Amino acid sequence: MTKHKSWRKVYDSHTHLNDTPFFDDVPAFIARANHYGVVEMNIVGSNCLLNDRAVELGHCYPSLHPVIGWHPEDLATFNAEEEAHLLAQLKDPLVVGVGEIGLDYYNDEHSPHKLQWALFEKQLAWARQLHLPVSIHCRDALADAYAILRDAHVAEFGGVMHSFNGSPAWAEKFMNLGMAISFSGVASFKNATDVHAAVQVVPLDRMMVETDAPYLTPKPFRGKQNEPAFTKFVVDAVAELKQVAAEKVAYQTYHNARSLFLKKDEQDD
Repeated sequence: MTKHKSWRKVYDSHTHLNDTPFFDDVPAFIARANHYGVVEMNIVGSNCLLNDRAVELGHCYPSLHPVIGWHPEDLATFNAEEEAHLLAQLKDPLVVGVGEIGLDYYNDEHSPHKLQWALFEKQLAWARQLHLPVSIHCRDALADAYAILRDAHVAEFGGVMHSFNGSPAWAEKFMNLGMAISFSGVASFKNATDVHAAVQVVPLDRMMVETDAPYLTPKPFRGKQNEPAFTKFVVDAVAELKQVAAEKVAYQTYHNARSLFLKKDEQDD
């Protein structure tokens, strides 16, 4: 395959143009992203407001793809009414995935682990029923997330470990479940040694790139607000770590994201 030599389309597999820093100026952020070659984005929700906005943006902009679900940090606001609303939204044909869902043990005072597990398992069951891939948030909970995804047979509907920050060994374990691994701006951080090592072991055909904007701004913009345009610099960081052409990273990660979330490949362009 030689197409990547002059090919630089980029897919931001996880970003938040539905969040407050962006929502009132979405066209400007899309234009800036397009300038850097970022032409497709997953707009990821986590609660009622951000899910509603993700779906709204998906209906307004063809290059923005809603991924909606209930984040473990928002567990306290999840109830029967919100569940019914989310289930109805997930049946919207423009919704391409369930996310971000998973486990977060970093600040879990109001999200007991057992309740997180139940919500995670419920949303994985919906993903199976609706044939939608999942975008997984996992913070300080790799072992439990792995066990739940394994028991859910995630390979049968597909998914990605969003902003992966574990070791190479954990990357291998999740790939063995059939998961893709997505890297954020953390791949550009000088001291992120586990992430650097994971980038080096994850094959390009199992990898995605993302910003998680407005968070995790990559070099050379650390300290500033992140945005989808900066996916270009995540691509560059991955390319440097893997010692391959940035165009090759862009090409393969774009293809991987389109294949999982849009059920398309490069021949559909």
